[in-house]
Amino acid sequence: MLKAVIDTDIFREMIDVIAAMVNECRMHISADGFKMIAVDTANVAMVSLNLTTEAFSSFSASDDVIGLDITKMKNIIGLMGKGDELTLELPDGAGKMEMSFGGYKYSISLLDVNTIRKDPNPPTIDLPGKVVMKGSELNNAIKGASLVSDKIALGIKPDAGTFYLEAEGDTDRINLELGSDQLESLTAAEARSLFSLDYLREIGKVMNRADQITISIGLDHPVKLSFDVADGNGHVEYLLAPRIEAD
Repeated sequence: MLKAVIDTDIFREMIDVIAAMVNECRMHISADGFKMIAVDTANVAMVSLNLTTEAFSSFSASDDVIGLDITKMKNIIGLMGKGDELTLELPDGAGKMEMSFGGYKYSISLLDVNTIRKDPNPPTIDLPGKVVMKGSELNNAIKGASLVSDKIALGIKPDAGTFYLEAEGDTDRINLELGSDQLESLTAAEARSLFSLDYLREIGKVMNRADQITISIGLDHPVKLSFDVADGNGHVEYLLAPRIEAD
């Protein structure tokens, strides 16, 4: 059972976070809110999202797990007006979610959770380097790197106390180096890994709205990108595996 009311902008943000990685996922519903965790089909990237009850205007729910067609949800949120309120209802045993907003009423068939990939177990990884910066600044660097290459290196120079991003194509190269005075904070540790820009571009569209994003990195390790959503009432983490550099 679920009956909840939420601002459409918050719901849109929630769907966009998941849509950056997958087109379907399980959503865990409890008295504490919503939780989703999923891995992309190539097993390269993982996304997790927690949305607390404080993100809702009203919330009443019992424990349940439902299957969401994220592509379908993306199409529906395209009709939602800014500042509208969305009512979500999940009658017991109905197999459908009722969605009402701006005069529209949808009855959406849910996916069979048994046909969706199981929730991944988040790996325990030591990522000693930590950088906190504005999401828009990181997104701009990702967009700049995309002009010259399909991959980007993220790293920290502990001796210099700087965080850097660099991308190199066949003929062009781009580099950005930021000191601690240009960042919100920096925990210096030897770190450098190479990542696919295809994934980071999609993540960048979402984290562009974040006031602060925490980047956790190591040497040839995955990168963890974490930030708050829903006015601080939700939290997102992306984990992206590194690319192997050719000798």
